[in-house]
Amino acid sequence: MSSPTIHRTAAAALAAALALAACGNPSDGTTTEVAAAEGAGTKINLSPQQRRVTTGKVDSIAAEVPKKIRGRGTLELVTASGSAAPLSFYATDDKTVIGVEADIAHLVADVLGLEPRISAVSWENVFVGLDSAKYDVGFSNITVTEERKEKYDFATYREDNLGFEAKKGSGLRITGPRDVAGRTVAVRSGTNQEKLLIEWSEENEKAGREPVDIKYYQNDSDTYLALRSGRIDLYLGPNPTAAYHAATTGQTEVAGTYSGAGDTLQGLIAATTEKDNGLVEPLADALNHVIGNGTYAKVLERWGLTDEAVTKSEINPPGLPRTDT
Repeated sequence: MSSPTIHRTAAAALAAALALAACGNPSDGTTTEVAAAEGAGTKINLSPQQRRVTTGKVDSIAAEVPKKIRGRGTLELVTASGSAAPLSFYATDDKTVIGVEADIAHLVADVLGLEPRISAVSWENVFVGLDSAKYDVGFSNITVTEERKEKYDFATYREDNLGFEAKKGSGLRITGPRDVAGRTVAVRSGTNQEKLLIEWSEENEKAGREPVDIKYYQNDSDTYLALRSGRIDLYLGPNPTAAYHAATTGQTEVAGTYSGAGDTLQGLIAATTEKDNGLVEPLADALNHVIGNGTYAKVLERWGLTDEAVTKSEINPPGLPRTDT
């Protein structure tokens, strides 16, 4: 893995690759293409016919799955609903869940020999469903945090980088807390992005600077309307979604990136399951298998997220530190 810094080369490369140019949608509206400056492009299939990357069952790993789940024959997966391309969003039929999260979840289910069944729910209900065992595992851009590790087990599969999205031509450049002092910034409640923004606001106040004016919106469309109209200066979210939105709309730009775990640790995204339910080991083994056989890399390439690849899946690594109280 790359070393953690405030300005990460990989994150900057991802933003540059996605945000420099975008081709218009074909007339059927089923694909879009995000192009890099050197002319290479990632054509993204938006239709329900995904032709996903697949792999074979591995009997030795499948045998590790808890008996209850093996007997059922399905892997009950959950992701957060809403428009969050290229992470998790709806295809052109408005009902098929697509994105890098769904693709990686399908690969894991392939290795485990289980039928993947994906449910899309609100962010808070991802965790409610995991707590009640309604869902086996969450693939929803979930960051490993020390607080979450008390209740959940994690098998990592992607780096976690955040992006500050601004109106195109804003001239804003975000490198740390000072740059958001007195700014109006939107963020989703209950996320590690919110935690980071609150910490930066408190740091500004301690330094005698203005706090951040934090705003919350119900959905992305409201957030982007506020950004375009100038009601907010910035939107802090996952860097892949910020870069994708900037590239495909031409209305916004990525004004800065940051590790999802702060300035001393590279944040990691992980498959999330109820603690001590016996599923995290086969999840990690399945992820390491697809990393090893190259199908994982094909999925990331398919969604333009190669720069967020990890070299191996880790179980419960160090996560976003707790906030001092």
